[in-house]
Amino acid sequence: MKVVIDRFEGNFAVIEMPNKQFINVPRQLMPEGSKEGSVISIEVDIAETEVRRERAESLIKNVWKD
Repeated sequence: MKVVIDRFEGNFAVIEMPNKQFINVPRQLMPEGSKEGSVISIEVDIAETEVRRERAESLIKNVWKD
């Protein structure tokens, strides 16, 4: 999904969503160099998600080991 930074207000970036609605996102979550008019891509990193899921499962298994 691609969104556009409409403007900054204090500690928030006002983001225009594809459906033309606006949301406030903490400025610190914006990529370095972001400015008004920047197009930001938001995507799910499937590979990293799987690595983290496996790591969590491993930790849980180790906690419950006899």
